[in-house]
Amino acid sequence: MSKVVKRMLIDDLRKRLGESRDMLVLDTSKMTPSVDNRFRLSLVQKGIRVSTVKNSLARVALREAGLDEMAGLLKGPSLLAWGGEDVVQLSKELVKWSQDVKEIAIKGGAIDGQVLDAKGVEDLSKSPGRAELLSKISGLLLSPASRLSGALLGPGGYLSGQVKALSEKEGAEKAGAEKEGDAA
Repeated sequence: MSKVVKRMLIDDLRKRLGESRDMLVLDTSKMTPSVDNRFRLSLVQKGIRVSTVKNSLARVALREAGLDEMAGLLKGPSLLAWGGEDVVQLSKELVKWSQDVKEIAIKGGAIDGQVLDAKGVEDLSKSPGRAELLSKISGLLLSPASRLSGALLGPGGYLSGQVKALSEKEGAEKAGAEKEGDAA
């Protein structure tokens, strides 16, 4: 392969990776074509992009992208996966596939440039995703306000209940006194 062609392939891979600093490396070489097609279609539907790469060219592209720490993961047949909602969703999807299809082997990955091994990717897949974390944070932020309003409304509600009971008691006493006055 000529240097010009190699340069074009490296530039193409860099362009496809874009600014992504979160990606995983897999070995899918033992998959049958039909399973590979289902795998890739499933990932595309979830916004996850994949590319089978020539390791030497991928090393150059990753080095130029500032991810040269990932070079150690590029041994043997390699497939790069990136994209999706966030890196947790990406890892969850790929770990699920690797558990369902034994021919898929996760080699590792990188999160914000920090390299993870296969165990690190599996651990990452067990953590909450971005949407789940946002809902937990909003719940935590709203919790003190709802407790405060409950505390403020609670005694007020109790007090208004007592005032209402007293007024009903006075009303009943007045009505009883008026009945006694009418009877006399």
